[in-house]
Amino acid sequence: MTHDILIRGGTIVDGSGRAPFRGDLAIDGGHITEVGAVSGRGRREIDAEGQVVTPGFVDLHTHLDAQIGWDPDCTPVSWHGVTTALMGNCGVTFAPCKPADRPLLAAMMETVEDIPREAILGGLPWDWEDYGGYLDSIERLQPGINVCGLVGHSALRFYVMGERAVEEQASADERQRMAQIAGEAVARGAMGCSLNRFAAHKLPDGRAIPGTFAAVGECVDIAREVGRRGALMQAVGAEFALLRALADDGGSRVLFSYGVGPDGALAGQRRADLETLCQGRDITAVAQVRSSGFVFGLQSAMPIATRTPGWRRLKTQTLAQRLATLADPAQFDALVDEARHDGFPTLLGAGIDKVYYMGDAATPDYAGGAECQLLAMAQAAGEHWAQTFLRLALQTQGRALFTLRMFNPDMAGLAHLIASRNVLPGLGDAGAHVSQVMDAGWASFVLSHWVRDQGLYSLAEGVRRLTSAPATVLGLKDRGVLAAGQRADVNVFDADRIGECQPQIVHDFPGGAARYIQRATGYKATLVNGRVNLLDGELTGERAGQVLRHGR
Repeated sequence: MTHDILIRGGTIVDGSGRAPFRGDLAIDGGHITEVGAVSGRGRREIDAEGQVVTPGFVDLHTHLDAQIGWDPDCTPVSWHGVTTALMGNCGVTFAPCKPADRPLLAAMMETVEDIPREAILGGLPWDWEDYGGYLDSIERLQPGINVCGLVGHSALRFYVMGERAVEEQASADERQRMAQIAGEAVARGAMGCSLNRFAAHKLPDGRAIPGTFAAVGECVDIAREVGRRGALMQAVGAEFALLRALADDGGSRVLFSYGVGPDGALAGQRRADLETLCQGRDITAVAQVRSSGFVFGLQSAMPIATRTPGWRRLKTQTLAQRLATLADPAQFDALVDEARHDGFPTLLGAGIDKVYYMGDAATPDYAGGAECQLLAMAQAAGEHWAQTFLRLALQTQGRALFTLRMFNPDMAGLAHLIASRNVLPGLGDAGAHVSQVMDAGWASFVLSHWVRDQGLYSLAEGVRRLTSAPATVLGLKDRGVLAAGQRADVNVFDADRIGECQPQIVHDFPGGAARYIQRATGYKATLVNGRVNLLDGELTGERAGQVLRHGR
């Protein structure tokens, strides 16, 4: 028999959690047709000798809602084995939206998720009003990977309440109308509804975004409409009492963002509280997979206090101008003197002691200890921290990057948390905070750090948490496992080489806006719906993704 594609002789990790085995994979008409010892040949064959063959990865937390308009390939996640991405998290979406409210929703997405509003307004077709229309519009863009979406609570409130949505409680009629529209969105294909209870997420005028302080009853009303259709409620910044109410009173499945917090010593208690919350309920947490926060260096925005003239001037310069400044010994020494005498005690409100060097190797060091702390490096070199920062920036021609570890600073505590059966790794925020963070390579980090280097997960369990487990959260029954009849979303990679490259700043958003990108190593091929989307680390231009809709 001749198959469309035959992947030969790989180590198959099928996504179910069972032990790996050697075998072949046959694909026909976009579906897997045989797994194991496959006879015949393929019109196209991929040699998987020495490679691992897995289902495509499912990313439960992205904000690709805008970027997909001008980058339907959905980079960087498509470089890291992701074949299905969930958009519309955290309550902020572009639908439902009245035409007059487009600038308002774009501005909200800018302040909450660091996506330039000009890029949003100019880079999307804006040919919809309801959420189903938004999905139809994305479908016409022919995405490179599969995407699905949640309708956002903030957008619902604006649509129903107008300006009152920001600070007032909804009336009974308005609550009913929001719930009705959420239900209609699910009927048109939304995977559910997302909520945002994080008070730090602001509108351009400084007020909390709509829905942050909405009554619990309003959220439960929406959950009832979503839950009776078997769909999902997603939340960020939500207290456990609200999550319980969404599940118990709303009858909804729940997905929410979680982490260890600033004190890793409390990780055990947080895990115990989580497991109590999830007991007997369909609630799943998703967590970042490493210490994370603002990534910065000479090539990017530098969130260092600007109280002195030399540093203020440096921040306004291009990379080439910054390098020229540092190459002048007099200007270099002046910058160090300014820092030494005037001091720069904080960086984005956090101490310099939380800044870590990501190294100068091909792969960034995300898990380094004290040896990577900027202050410790400066002390070891007999330098002020600013001198160490500037010296490394100049030596690497601006490539040196540093991470402000704002979230999950204790990796040991994080390991304890993400080992829980109720927590899935993820929270990469692809498409958001594009000039501030770069966690879109989270799946590669799970495989390289938590599976290969640390052994927190076995290969089979690590792959399960990247594939069938998140597919189940989304209600996808035809993806996430390598089995006959399943959609052919497939990865082929070298488990010994899988990893992330150093992030870098590019200016490829509409209007030349900056963003971080990050390539991957070790991926031989990624297939989306039976077509090769990535080969030897490069996208092929196939664009075979689909808009996945709830219940279809």
